[in-house]
Amino acid sequence: MPTAHTLPVSPSTVHWGYFDAALPPVLRVRSGDRVTVDSISGGPDEMPPAGSRHAVLPEHREVHATHKPRLGAHILTGPIYVEGAQPGDTLEIRIHDVQPRTDWGYNTIRPLAGTLPEDFPMLRRMIIPIDRARMVCTLPWGTEIPLQPFFGVMGVAPPPVYGAVTSIIPREYGGNLDLKELGAGSTLYLPVFAEGALLSVGDGHSVQGDGEVCLTALETCMRGTFEVILRKDLHVAFPRAETATHHITMGLDLDLDDAAKQALREMIKLLGELAQLAPADAYTLCSLACDLRVTQLVDGNKGIHAMLDKRFVPGAR
Repeated sequence: MPTAHTLPVSPSTVHWGYFDAALPPVLRVRSGDRVTVDSISGGPDEMPPAGSRHAVLPEHREVHATHKPRLGAHILTGPIYVEGAQPGDTLEIRIHDVQPRTDWGYNTIRPLAGTLPEDFPMLRRMIIPIDRARMVCTLPWGTEIPLQPFFGVMGVAPPPVYGAVTSIIPREYGGNLDLKELGAGSTLYLPVFAEGALLSVGDGHSVQGDGEVCLTALETCMRGTFEVILRKDLHVAFPRAETATHHITMGLDLDLDDAAKQALREMIKLLGELAQLAPADAYTLCSLACDLRVTQLVDGNKGIHAMLDKRFVPGAR
């Protein structure tokens, strides 16, 4: 029978700023198990000011007191070892629920970062209130935005030969994908590069626009529940996803044009697998029915995701 696990945040269950296949697992699960994972987001400078009505979680302060960032900015919970996972397998992660854990999040503009660093050579950190009952946030000028929570970072261990790599740049093992479609009800597929897969998650986003243009989304401490399934019958070379309505392929590159080409090639490949379409036919279908969207512009490797409505996939389930 599948087992339900919980993975809280503590100094012993997080790593800050990097992925590494050499990290020891903090939890072991079997294929089919469910895991409820807590995360925290933000360093000491991103916390609400002293005397604020917004509370900082005690485990957040404990991590700040015991850890320092290495290579990147994201505080990640994990890694989670999946029994039986070996390089060449695929990890299917069914996302059942994602909810903010605090009544605040933060947004940051930083010099030399973001999409328009030449226009905004400034440092601004903004604490934004969250109404978890109504699932909205309220900006300082009064605009309310409905929340669409998801984890910005979901990744397995990179190939062991990479050693420790920054959490900022998304790559073939996933990581900082910042794909807002990965909310409750979606599924992420990641190629496995190390024994046990070693899944880590973090970078909770309460809401984000495609592009994440100023550098961050509404960064929030988050709780998510996932069902982790080991797929020996599926072999992907790059992250894929699906929602109830759409298939999603991804492209990541320093050049946005090359990221778009990769996402499109991945969708053509997927259509061959799902519907046995010839590449030229899949190319035509993509031109008529597939949307290429900018995932993010701010993480080194820029992201494009291709979205194809499942209604247009011939014979696919």
